[in-house]
Amino acid sequence: MSAVNLPVLENLSRFPELHPAFEPQEAMVEATRCLYCVDAPCTIACPTHIDVPKFIKKISTANLRGSAQTILDANVLGLSCSRVCPVDVLCEGACVMHRYNKQPVEIGRLQRYAMDAFYRRHGQLPVGVSRPGKVACIGGGPASLSCAAELRRQGLAVTIFHNRLLPGGLNTYGVAEYKLRPSDSLREAELVRETGAEFVYADVGAAISLEEIESQYDFVFLGVGLGSMERLGLPGEHLGGVIDALKFIERYKTSTDMQVGRRVVVVGAGNTAIDAANAARRLGAEEVQIVYRRSEREMPAFGFEFEHAKAEGVRFLWQSQPVEILPSENDPNTAGWIRLQRVQLAEPDSSGRSRPVAIPGSEFLVECDMVIPAIGQSRLTTMFELRAVRLEDGCVAVNRATGETSNPKYYAGGDCVNGGREVVDAVADGKRAAQAMAAQMEGR
Repeated sequence: MSAVNLPVLENLSRFPELHPAFEPQEAMVEATRCLYCVDAPCTIACPTHIDVPKFIKKISTANLRGSAQTILDANVLGLSCSRVCPVDVLCEGACVMHRYNKQPVEIGRLQRYAMDAFYRRHGQLPVGVSRPGKVACIGGGPASLSCAAELRRQGLAVTIFHNRLLPGGLNTYGVAEYKLRPSDSLREAELVRETGAEFVYADVGAAISLEEIESQYDFVFLGVGLGSMERLGLPGEHLGGVIDALKFIERYKTSTDMQVGRRVVVVGAGNTAIDAANAARRLGAEEVQIVYRRSEREMPAFGFEFEHAKAEGVRFLWQSQPVEILPSENDPNTAGWIRLQRVQLAEPDSSGRSRPVAIPGSEFLVECDMVIPAIGQSRLTTMFELRAVRLEDGCVAVNRATGETSNPKYYAGGDCVNGGREVVDAVADGKRAAQAMAAQMEGR
């Protein structure tokens, strides 16, 4: 995995990290701010329930190995989660320091400090005594990596089938560079590989069928994430310069020749849309605008992401929706303008948010040479339904406590179950499913 050429050096200069690593003295001072609560709300707020006071206490006593082990016992992707977790609304948002009108303990940066030390020392994950049982994990993202690590801890054999050149899923390909480097995602995948988990590059359904996998493994874990980005469905969407947000992020993370437009329009206002908009600014776009058909109040992105985008110089066009993408006057094959239409907000729709209604005669043009749709990812196909795995609204239906699907041979977790949440949620899902499968094997 490490032999693959990634434009890390170029991106280090263009994408400085949002939250730089602590120096040792800084980490020690910050760790001593923790009150080490017995009924720690930060631990409760964490989907993987890391014992936050315990790992911070170990930092304060210079026991970085013990601190990292505390984190990894709960969350095998502690490195990436320390960088990408929305700590403002999870652990740090629950910190008791808020009650005293003080800044919360910087839990995310302390977690990164411990995990960076762990990887510098080439730490390893525990592996259980081998026992009968084989599990196939389909998908190479956070849910499958977490599931595989826990299965190896339980002594079961596991194979991860992934259809991308590199493992790691969206951690490698879809998270903004200033949050998580691909190299860090690959370090975590390598850590799981070192436990004895096998990685197989294969497109399940094409190179190998589900029937074949079922015949060779006791259980199958589905950690396939979601599909491609939804299309706008507008005239002109085929023009050059129109690229969806995930492909845009993947391209600049894995290629040194990514070209960004001078004037960029991003359609959508979720966290991925903001990641793409911020990246466009850092790649040299002179003007970046986010177009959203509702108001700031209904915006799906976290508030801190919104503030970050404004700081980067991203502008927002509220209550506007795209109607058509028009070609450039200089090149009929590339985008030059986007036609927008004002909307007014009516009564809430099924999502609970105000329903946008187009205002007749309110269309206007915005000049642009790049359009980045970021309106969500498509859901699953019926491939898994053919294996008697029930879907609900395009997501795999599971017993949330165990990850078991309607087919007792299949378990699932991550975005394919929850429709697209945080990395830490996928990690929690994968671990729960692995424990449930191990218990089933023990029962046999």
